[in-house]
Amino acid sequence: MSMLRGFLVLVLFFILGESVRLLLALPVSGGVLGMVVITFTLMLKGSVSDDLALASQGLISVLVLLIMPGVVGVFFTADQFSGQWLAVAAALLVGTFLSVLTTLVLMKLVTTRGVSDRE
Repeated sequence: MSMLRGFLVLVLFFILGESVRLLLALPVSGGVLGMVVITFTLMLKGSVSDDLALASQGLISVLVLLIMPGVVGVFFTADQFSGQWLAVAAALLVGTFLSVLTTLVLMKLVTTRGVSDRE
């Protein structure tokens, strides 16, 4: 039952993100907006509930399946990229590098903060 409560929280934030996207006509996914809102909410709260953690762990285990629709979409629209593969490859490489770099910097900040909080 607690996993269902966690999924309910995730779905509510997704719906909130979709609502904000539709109301403000933003060119950003409702899921992304929902993740931003839930991130700030959890930062203000200072902790994650057990229900939300349990539901999130369940989703992380099937993360590849959540990414698959985007990959399939690119596969079927590959003809639109003809002649632009260099730009696409550069965007993928730079985007991946920046994503990994950001993750490393945030991980270092969080672990350093966690160590200094314990002392």
